[in-house]
Amino acid sequence: MEQELTSFSKEEIEVETDRLFVSLGKLGWTREDCEIIAPLTLEINQLKKEKNAIILAHSYQRPQIVFGIADFVGDSYGLSKAAMEADADTIVFCGVKFMAETAKILNPNKTVILPNLEAGCSLADSITAEDVLRLKEQYPGVPVVCYVNTSAEVKAVCDVCVTSSNAEKIVNNLPGDTVIFIPDYHMGRNLAESTGKKIILWNGKCIVHDEFTEQHVKEVRQTYPDVTIMAHAECDPSVVSLVDLVVGTQGMINYIKEHGTGTYMLVTECGLADRLQVEFPESKFVGTCMLCPYMKKITLKNTLDALKNPSAEQIIDLDPETIERAKRSLEQMFVVEKGPVSAF
Repeated sequence: MEQELTSFSKEEIEVETDRLFVSLGKLGWTREDCEIIAPLTLEINQLKKEKNAIILAHSYQRPQIVFGIADFVGDSYGLSKAAMEADADTIVFCGVKFMAETAKILNPNKTVILPNLEAGCSLADSITAEDVLRLKEQYPGVPVVCYVNTSAEVKAVCDVCVTSSNAEKIVNNLPGDTVIFIPDYHMGRNLAESTGKKIILWNGKCIVHDEFTEQHVKEVRQTYPDVTIMAHAECDPSVVSLVDLVVGTQGMINYIKEHGTGTYMLVTECGLADRLQVEFPESKFVGTCMLCPYMKKITLKNTLDALKNPSAEQIIDLDPETIERAKRSLEQMFVVEKGPVSAF
């Protein structure tokens, strides 16, 4: 547990403990556990008001982040869009670096802070802008599609950015029968299967989704015959072929909202199941749990420290040209999503 940094009145701590326990108690936290972190969440929530800041938290974050201090919870791109509509001077992104960069691209005039610089991503770290430029030389004229899990510099040299939810539609709407898709190897293979196009792949993998196997899915299906199994498109095609639905994190949330109480296996990072167990307490979430070590680098303590006095390194700084070019690839997402395009 994270330790108390400041003092509040007994009454304030009791009220905050009760608030936290409403959510975290559904995940097995005791009231005493909630009381330990109450001074931290109180101080963070007080400080963000004073500094006109908002806290964005990805669904994979620790539950004390999601239910204790977050103003918005969701997937990386949805959070960055939410920040555009918020009247805030500062964005604290409880996620990983590429997410904070995306928030900066879409909110260039706001201060964006990443609480822990070690919060990276195996996918984003697997490819550089120079790698993309070499692919373009090797395959001239072939559209370059980059998954949102990429650095700002990579987005800046790609033609169109995609999310897990719209990747298939966008690949289908691109001209020609060949597409360069970076960096997720498994997602690219899944797109080749679903679109019928030739996908030039890059060998980047999510260290979380790459761990799931056919055996994990088969064991859960055997134990819970009525289970609905949803897998992220970053999973190996052998896993994807066995599940009921292939969607991103928001797609999983939407499905459960629409279909109600049930037994679910979410083939993705553990944090999402924790979040949904709180939000849908009558449902049962089963199956193997895989943790993202990068997401869990964010804590209440380093979030508070960054909000109080961020270092220069914690403040996301991108040069204007990179922002402009990366934003163009994000904007192309909406253009291509609407229908087929003949060229960029």
